[in-house]
Amino acid sequence: MRPCPTFLLVLLRWVRLRMCARRWRYSNGNNSRLPLCVRQRWAYLKLMVNSLYYNSLTNSDVVMDSLMEPIFWMVDLLTRWFGAVFVCLVVILTSSILLIAYVGLLPLILNTYSPPWIVWHIGYGHWNLIMIVFHYYKATKTVKNDIPFVSVCKKCIIPKPARTHHCGICNTCILKMDHHCPWLNNCVGHFNQRYFFCFCLSMTLGCVYCSISGRNLFLDAYSAIERFKHMDLDKSGVPVTGMGQLIGILPPGQVVCTPPPPYTFRDKMFHKSIIYMWVLTSTVAVALGGLTIWHAVLISRGETSIERHINNKEAERMAKHGKAYKNPFNYGRLNNWKVFFGVEKRSHWLTRVLLPSGHAPYGNGLTWDICPIRKDMIPV
Repeated sequence: MRPCPTFLLVLLRWVRLRMCARRWRYSNGNNSRLPLCVRQRWAYLKLMVNSLYYNSLTNSDVVMDSLMEPIFWMVDLLTRWFGAVFVCLVVILTSSILLIAYVGLLPLILNTYSPPWIVWHIGYGHWNLIMIVFHYYKATKTVKNDIPFVSVCKKCIIPKPARTHHCGICNTCILKMDHHCPWLNNCVGHFNQRYFFCFCLSMTLGCVYCSISGRNLFLDAYSAIERFKHMDLDKSGVPVTGMGQLIGILPPGQVVCTPPPPYTFRDKMFHKSIIYMWVLTSTVAVALGGLTIWHAVLISRGETSIERHINNKEAERMAKHGKAYKNPFNYGRLNNWKVFFGVEKRSHWLTRVLLPSGHAPYGNGLTWDICPIRKDMIPV
């Protein structure tokens, strides 16, 4: 490949000016000023060199992002790897609660509760379980974007539409991106946001149900464990062997046998399992409940987590000019929920909200109508 003549010409002019500037300093002293023509040409060349790596968009944030890029890359890589670990952790913890419920609690419910309460616990518990499993599976598997886009992403250099953002962990652009969830090992976006929210809501309701219904069992189990500890400490009789016989504590050949404990290993494990289940479900209910309430607020406002930050900054910017900012994707609180769940008639509150449903969301994520609610829809 032959070098560019323009580049060689600029290089030769730069070398000649450097030599002239050095000769001028040597002949007139280091503190003397260069001629105006030389300083002008020198400033012009510096501007040309700076233009190769500097532009008007460069600021301290861009410089810091460039310096921190290796750290961001490492964090994205670790998060992508830990995503699979978090998914396994969700499956293991949920399975442990189910094992305790089926092995320990279900026989207790069948033997002690009245028939109406048995029907309630079995019916609600299995409905809640189906909703959790279905929505968690759909949330982890649904988000891929195979639709051509209409604008350009500055990170992956591919077209993208409005409300789309680049995920460094998934290394792709996500339609209507809300956030990257490590517990799903997936991004929450246009095609799986409903699954994510329904999973959070179902899991929260399930944990609250276990926490409230198992409160008395937890108190009884905790008291039983404490009682077992005192029994172990208050055991009468101590085996005496060896020196004990020599100093006359016991006659030769006589050994004190400790009586068996009044509880079995199965009883102890049952009570510990109840304590484990109650503490885990109560903790998850508080943490996940807060997240669910936050996303419910966002859905009511017709925005995502990312758009919440963007809209706040835009509202502050317009307030300085005496203007009010209005979210163009906010169709009203009720309409936002209807768009989110895909409710078009009254029966959809049952078939698409209270029961598992795999229907697609409104739109394709590329374009957004002013109001997707049809005028001929049945008021719900």
